[in-house]
Amino acid sequence: MAKTIMVQGTMSSAGKSLITAGLCRIFSEDGYRTAPFKAQNMALNSFISSEGLEMGRAQVVQAEAAGVEPSVLMNPVLLKPTGDMKSQVIVQGKVYGNFSAKEYYALKKGLIPAVRESFEKLSSFYDVLVIEGAGSPAEINLAQDDFVNMGMAEIADAPVLLVGDIDRGGVFAQLYGTLALLKEQERARVKALIINKFRGDQSILDPGIRMLEELTGLPCAGVVPWMKVSLDEEDSQASKLQEKERPEEKGGLDLAVIRLNHLSNFTDFGPLELLEGASVRYVQDPRKLGTPDLILLPGSKNTMGDLRALRESGMEGRILAAQRKGIPIFGICGGFQMLGEKISDPEGAEGGGEIRGMGLLPIETVFSGEKIRSRVEGHFLEVGGIFQKLSGLCFSGYEMHMGESFRKSGAALTEISRQMGDQKGSPDGNAKALIQEGTSQGNVYGSYVHGIFDSEAVLEALSEALAERKGGGYARMHKVQNLARFREQQFQELASVLRKSLDLDLIYHILEGSGQSAPGPKADGKLIKT
Repeated sequence: MAKTIMVQGTMSSAGKSLITAGLCRIFSEDGYRTAPFKAQNMALNSFISSEGLEMGRAQVVQAEAAGVEPSVLMNPVLLKPTGDMKSQVIVQGKVYGNFSAKEYYALKKGLIPAVRESFEKLSSFYDVLVIEGAGSPAEINLAQDDFVNMGMAEIADAPVLLVGDIDRGGVFAQLYGTLALLKEQERARVKALIINKFRGDQSILDPGIRMLEELTGLPCAGVVPWMKVSLDEEDSQASKLQEKERPEEKGGLDLAVIRLNHLSNFTDFGPLELLEGASVRYVQDPRKLGTPDLILLPGSKNTMGDLRALRESGMEGRILAAQRKGIPIFGICGGFQMLGEKISDPEGAEGGGEIRGMGLLPIETVFSGEKIRSRVEGHFLEVGGIFQKLSGLCFSGYEMHMGESFRKSGAALTEISRQMGDQKGSPDGNAKALIQEGTSQGNVYGSYVHGIFDSEAVLEALSEALAERKGGGYARMHKVQNLARFREQQFQELASVLRKSLDLDLIYHILEGSGQSAPGPKADGKLIKT
């Protein structure tokens, strides 16, 4: 079985995912077969693995950092909020059901065998597993039947690194208070502390670190500076999604992503951020939409609810007005469905009923209870309108949706030449032709394919078309660089920063003691007794 080390945090967004990814890269660079693991992830950014199964995007990034193929074993439970205090629960890559928070906590204990099974299978394939927690282990109201923080540490018999976020302030209280709320046997699993997101002169911080080490009996494994690495963020609270004003730079491309309430897979638009002179902004206030060069409608975990919200806020009206002015619109997955004439939900996948679409594409969508999950490869057909340059270009990505769209007229946008994994999630899938619904009528485009912009050729053609439309001597757009090369550079930078700021000798010593009864912090020390 693999050696294990676990990264827990004092709160959400303390930097657990990034630290985990960095350790995955470091252990991999040092010659160990390494993989990430997170028992339960709550995020609307998900991915379809080569097994045809759904998993959290954060573990995909961490797997890429480790240089291994993402597997659903790395994230056995995924929660996707759907609104109204409910979430879709994905277990080992397949839809388990939709549950309220209270219902989910009632059934959590029954998911532990699936978590244990996934962990043990993954552990048999690798030398090292870097396990990520969720939220904080000090959420004592949720400690019963926990399998993602200290409960997971017990399942894996893993030593824990506790990460605190100094950027939010109060990092010493975060770390000390978290330890104080843990049970004695849980505190014994914590082997070192990490201070993350530091900006400033560390010599001013050092006296506090020494006092914290004395109070807790635990060493500080390092102070990690604020990093500017660009990797996919985990959820819809990501900093990049905060609403921005229209860019002031003259001549630059303005790409506006509509910020839906239940926005999912905003990672689809990450490649657009690599375009020189382009600005990708997320817009929720209709008054801030303006006249962008391209409007992007993203996926949604509650398509009908988000469409109603766009209608009620006035954003739909702004989008329709922009389309009449000739501004191109591109919808992906749920955004594609919204652009059609009607969405029906006869089986109650999103609560039932039907809703009128925006009427910009001649399609109707019918939801069903079965989720379509598939890795796909395909190419653009003969594309009309502004994006003629896309014609014939190839792409790969994945589909993941709870409905089918039927084209009533017009031209298809793309053709899927290969599906990897059928609708039931078979990892073998089959090779078959499939028409991807969409049309270029009126410069409105739609596709179900997540990752359709990941191709360098597609991105280049898209940017050139937008630059030509903008006119005015606007220079030809270029990608900064190949997306895969860019991501590799980000992983290298992440690992380099962590190697400089963490005590890797200490971390390796902790790792070597995993699965054994290594000494923990002082149970009789100055921490508050539990």
